Amino acid sequence: MKGRLIVAGAVMAGALGVSAVPASAHTSLKSSDPAAGATVASPQKLTLTYADPVGFPQVVLTDASGGRHEAGAARAVDNVVTESVKGPLPNGVYTVGWRVVASDGHPVTGEFKFTVAGSSAAPGQAQTPPPSAFVSSAAKSSSGGGGSAGWLWVGLGVVVLALIGGGIAWTRRKRTG
Repeated sequence: MKGRLIVAGAVMAGALGVSAVPASAHTSLKSSDPAAGATVASPQKLTLTYADPVGFPQVVLTDASGGRHEAGAARAVDNVVTESVKGPLPNGVYTVGWRVVASDGHPVTGEFKFTVAGSSAAPGQAQTPPPSAFVSSAAKSSSGGGGSAGWLWVGLGVVVLALIGGGIAWTRRKRTG
Protein backbone atom coordinates (compact mmCIF):
# COMPACT_ATOMS: atom_id res chain seq x y z
CA MET A 1 0.00 0.00 0.00
CA LYS A 2 2.67 2.49 1.02
CA GLY A 3 4.68 1.43 -2.01
CA ARG A 4 1.79 2.37 -4.30
CA LEU A 5 1.48 5.79 -2.69
CA ILE A 6 5.18 6.44 -3.12
CA VAL A 7 5.07 5.33 -6.75
CA ALA A 8 1.92 7.37 -7.41
CA GLY A 9 3.50 10.45 -5.81
CA ALA A 10 6.71 9.99 -7.80
CA VAL A 11 4.80 9.54 -11.05
CA MET A 12 2.70 12.66 -10.40
CA ALA A 13 5.75 14.72 -9.43
CA GLY A 14 7.57 13.50 -12.54
CA ALA A 15 4.61 14.32 -14.77
CA LEU A 16 4.39 17.78 -13.22
CA GLY A 17 8.12 18.33 -13.76
CA VAL A 18 7.89 17.28 -17.42
CA SER A 19 4.90 19.53 -18.07
CA ALA A 20 6.20 22.52 -16.14
CA VAL A 21 6.54 25.70 -18.16
CA PRO A 22 10.09 27.09 -18.16
CA ALA A 23 10.57 30.31 -16.19
CA SER A 24 10.79 33.57 -18.06
CA ALA A 25 14.30 34.50 -19.04
CA HIS A 26 15.91 37.56 -17.54
CA THR A 27 16.77 40.33 -19.95
CA SER A 28 20.27 41.25 -21.03
CA LEU A 29 21.98 44.40 -22.25
CA LYS A 30 22.07 44.21 -26.06
CA SER A 31 23.89 47.45 -26.82
CA SER A 32 24.88 50.81 -25.41
CA ASP A 33 25.82 54.26 -26.64
CA PRO A 34 28.65 54.83 -25.94
CA ALA A 35 29.53 51.18 -26.53
CA ALA A 36 31.50 49.14 -24.00
CA GLY A 37 35.23 49.70 -24.54
CA ALA A 38 34.70 52.55 -27.02
CA THR A 39 36.73 55.77 -27.15
CA VAL A 40 34.38 58.71 -27.78
CA ALA A 41 33.97 62.46 -27.45
CA SER A 42 32.10 63.54 -24.31
CA PRO A 43 28.52 62.17 -24.62
CA GLN A 44 25.48 64.18 -23.61
CA LYS A 45 23.54 61.08 -22.63
CA LEU A 46 23.90 57.33 -22.17
CA THR A 47 21.56 54.97 -24.00
CA LEU A 48 21.25 51.35 -22.89
CA THR A 49 19.19 48.93 -25.00
CA TYR A 50 18.01 45.64 -23.50
CA ALA A 51 16.64 42.46 -25.08
CA ASP A 52 13.25 42.94 -23.36
CA PRO A 53 11.24 45.77 -21.77
CA VAL A 54 12.62 46.89 -18.41
CA GLY A 55 11.53 49.06 -15.50
CA PHE A 56 12.93 50.86 -12.46
CA PRO A 57 16.23 51.82 -14.12
CA GLN A 58 19.25 53.01 -12.18
CA VAL A 59 22.37 54.22 -13.97
CA VAL A 60 25.55 55.48 -12.33
CA LEU A 61 28.34 57.09 -14.35
CA THR A 62 31.64 57.36 -12.46
CA ASP A 63 35.12 58.52 -13.36
CA ALA A 64 38.34 56.82 -12.24
CA SER A 65 38.31 58.63 -8.88
CA GLY A 66 34.69 57.68 -8.11
CA GLY A 67 33.13 61.05 -9.00
CA ARG A 68 29.62 60.82 -10.43
CA HIS A 69 28.50 62.44 -13.67
CA GLU A 70 24.84 61.50 -14.21
CA ALA A 71 22.23 64.28 -14.32
CA GLY A 72 18.82 63.37 -12.97
CA ALA A 73 17.08 60.02 -12.94
CA ALA A 74 17.36 57.39 -15.63
CA ARG A 75 14.27 56.86 -17.80
CA ALA A 76 13.04 53.58 -19.30
CA VAL A 77 10.76 53.35 -22.32
CA ASP A 78 10.11 49.73 -23.29
CA ASN A 79 13.60 48.23 -23.66
CA VAL A 80 15.61 51.48 -23.87
CA VAL A 81 17.04 53.30 -20.84
CA THR A 82 18.49 56.81 -21.14
CA GLU A 83 20.52 58.78 -18.61
CA SER A 84 21.62 62.39 -19.13
CA VAL A 85 25.28 63.23 -18.52
CA LYS A 86 26.11 66.18 -16.28
CA GLY A 87 28.19 68.64 -18.31
CA PRO A 88 31.00 67.77 -20.68
CA LEU A 89 33.18 64.95 -19.36
CA PRO A 90 36.93 65.44 -19.00
CA ASN A 91 39.23 62.99 -20.76
CA GLY A 92 39.51 59.65 -18.99
CA VAL A 93 37.99 56.23 -18.38
CA TYR A 94 34.38 56.07 -17.18
CA THR A 95 32.38 53.23 -15.70
CA VAL A 96 28.65 52.83 -16.33
CA GLY A 97 26.94 50.77 -13.63
CA TRP A 98 23.34 49.85 -14.33
CA ARG A 99 20.43 48.05 -12.71
CA VAL A 100 17.00 47.37 -14.17
CA VAL A 101 14.08 45.14 -13.31
CA ALA A 102 13.29 42.67 -16.09
CA SER A 103 9.72 42.00 -17.20
CA ASP A 104 9.83 38.71 -15.25
CA GLY A 105 10.38 40.73 -12.04
CA HIS A 106 14.05 39.95 -11.50
CA PRO A 107 16.66 42.67 -11.03
CA VAL A 108 19.51 42.54 -13.54
CA THR A 109 22.77 44.47 -13.05
CA GLY A 110 25.96 45.07 -14.93
CA GLU A 111 28.65 47.53 -15.78
CA PHE A 112 30.95 48.51 -18.62
CA LYS A 113 33.66 51.08 -19.31
CA PHE A 114 34.29 53.58 -22.06
CA THR A 115 36.93 56.26 -22.59
CA VAL A 116 36.49 59.98 -23.33
CA ALA A 117 39.22 61.55 -25.48
CA GLY A 118 39.59 64.97 -27.07
CA SER A 119 37.52 66.79 -24.45
CA SER A 120 38.32 70.34 -23.36
CA ALA A 121 36.48 69.95 -20.03
CA ALA A 122 38.61 70.42 -16.93
CA PRO A 123 38.89 67.54 -14.46
CA GLY A 124 37.39 67.90 -10.98
CA GLN A 125 33.83 68.84 -11.92
CA ALA A 126 32.30 65.60 -10.65
CA GLN A 127 29.89 65.17 -7.79
CA THR A 128 31.33 62.62 -5.36
CA PRO A 129 28.71 60.14 -4.14
CA PRO A 130 28.43 58.47 -0.77
CA PRO A 131 30.73 55.40 -0.94
CA SER A 132 27.95 52.88 -1.59
CA ALA A 133 25.19 54.93 -3.20
CA PHE A 134 24.54 52.59 -6.11
CA VAL A 135 25.02 49.38 -4.15
CA SER A 136 22.76 50.42 -1.27
CA SER A 137 19.91 51.49 -3.53
CA ALA A 138 20.21 48.25 -5.51
CA ALA A 139 20.23 46.21 -2.31
CA LYS A 140 17.13 48.00 -0.99
CA SER A 141 15.25 47.29 -4.21
CA SER A 142 16.15 43.61 -4.40
CA SER A 143 15.91 42.65 -0.73
CA GLY A 144 12.94 41.27 1.10
CA GLY A 145 11.64 38.47 -1.05
CA GLY A 146 12.02 36.13 -3.93
CA GLY A 147 9.93 38.14 -6.37
CA SER A 148 7.79 36.31 -8.90
CA ALA A 149 10.05 33.24 -8.89
CA GLY A 150 9.37 32.76 -5.16
CA TRP A 151 5.63 32.70 -5.78
CA LEU A 152 6.15 30.29 -8.67
CA TRP A 153 7.83 27.79 -6.33
CA VAL A 154 5.13 28.24 -3.68
CA GLY A 155 2.45 27.59 -6.30
CA LEU A 156 4.34 24.58 -7.64
CA GLY A 157 4.61 23.18 -4.11
CA VAL A 158 0.86 23.60 -3.56
CA VAL A 159 0.11 21.79 -6.84
CA VAL A 160 2.44 18.90 -5.94
CA LEU A 161 0.86 18.56 -2.48
CA ALA A 162 -2.62 18.62 -4.01
CA LEU A 163 -1.66 15.90 -6.48
CA ILE A 164 -0.19 13.73 -3.73
CA GLY A 165 -3.28 14.28 -1.56
CA GLY A 166 -5.50 13.41 -4.52
CA GLY A 167 -3.48 10.25 -5.12
CA ILE A 168 -3.87 9.21 -1.49
CA ALA A 169 -7.62 9.88 -1.55
CA TRP A 170 -8.01 8.00 -4.84
CA THR A 171 -6.07 5.01 -3.49
CA ARG A 172 -8.16 4.89 -0.28
CA ARG A 173 -11.39 5.21 -2.21
CA LYS A 174 -10.36 2.47 -4.60
CA ARG A 175 -9.48 0.17 -1.67
CA THR A 176 -12.78 0.74 0.15
CA GLY A 177 -14.95 0.66 -2.98
